Amino acid sequence: MEAKTALLVGGSGPTGPHVAAGLAERGYAVTLLHRGTHEAPGLDDYEHVHADPHFREPLDEALAGRSFDVVVATYGRLRLVADALVGRCGDLVAVSGLPVYAGYHEPGRLQPHGMPVLAREEMADVGRAELVEETTGEGFARKVRATEQHVMALHAEGAFRASLFRYPTIYGPRQVYPREWSVVRRVRDGRDRIIVPDAGLTITTRCAAVNAAAHLLAAVDRPEAAAGEVFNVGDRDQFTVRQWVEVCAAAAGGSLQPVSMPFELAGPGRGLFPISHDAHLLVNIHKAADRLGYVEPVPAAQALAETVRWYLDNPPDEGAAGNLVDPFDYAEEDRVVEAYRRATAGLLAEQPPTVVAAHPYAHPKVAGRSDHRDR
Repeated sequence: MEAKTALLVGGSGPTGPHVAAGLAERGYAVTLLHRGTHEAPGLDDYEHVHADPHFREPLDEALAGRSFDVVVATYGRLRLVADALVGRCGDLVAVSGLPVYAGYHEPGRLQPHGMPVLAREEMADVGRAELVEETTGEGFARKVRATEQHVMALHAEGAFRASLFRYPTIYGPRQVYPREWSVVRRVRDGRDRIIVPDAGLTITTRCAAVNAAAHLLAAVDRPEAAAGEVFNVGDRDQFTVRQWVEVCAAAAGGSLQPVSMPFELAGPGRGLFPISHDAHLLVNIHKAADRLGYVEPVPAAQALAETVRWYLDNPPDEGAAGNLVDPFDYAEEDRVVEAYRRATAGLLAEQPPTVVAAHPYAHPKVAGRSDHRDR
């Protein structure tokens, strides 16, 4: 029997090795198409085709005379990748992203403020009609949305069976934007505190690379159920920024005292956020489990701790570390913290004693009588 074939567009990023291994375990002969600028370890056993998936001409040249049973597209310009695959594959499992949601970049332009909390897949356009002026952030979001619609139009025309997966913040080894390094390096450098805007209460959907890959493979396993559908991707358990800091610091063998400051005044602390605002970016992730039988391979706390330990053994190179907004300017952090404390000391001293709210229901000790608050 002829072997099933699979093309993985990308492959050398955080999720790629997991996807390639999963396809191989399912009996596919796997080909990787990527630019060839760097190779992830463990991919030598697969065929590699080097082409830039951001442009149509090199895609057409690389794919000439070839077809595949399934294509998993994790990289490049998805609209061009999809066009190049028309008539060349049975199933297309493609990666989109949470920036498709109106308000992802600019929550203050929506009423009520920000993305819907626990946004479902069908809510990508909620509030978009109000955004008449196309700013940079909304312009990018609309391009992502238009690409999704283009892929689904090709699906409807019968070019292939397509499913889309909206990636959130992905973490794991070899991430080009190693966010966890903001915590790991501070622990390694002996810092004892970290600025967390707004008490670190913001929740941003995250997903371990191994879990993101499992979402895509669930569509490979159930192509009929996935066809024509869009799925949010994320870990089952999500953390506030403060919880994320605490888990990362503990895994790095230390602890960091959180210093809460308003987002607007937090200065260097704003580098902990994946985007320049403090609104929640939390989506509903149940559809993949309900429709595709997705089962999370690794719990979030374990995956995050493993990522931290990997960074301890493999600190990011200058290129990856340079992608971070975080400047690691500890002198500036200390200056901002002390200035904030001086500025608020008088206000705190003037605050009246804290009033503890009483439970609103009566708690009588004797039947038929009022309680100690005469209720």
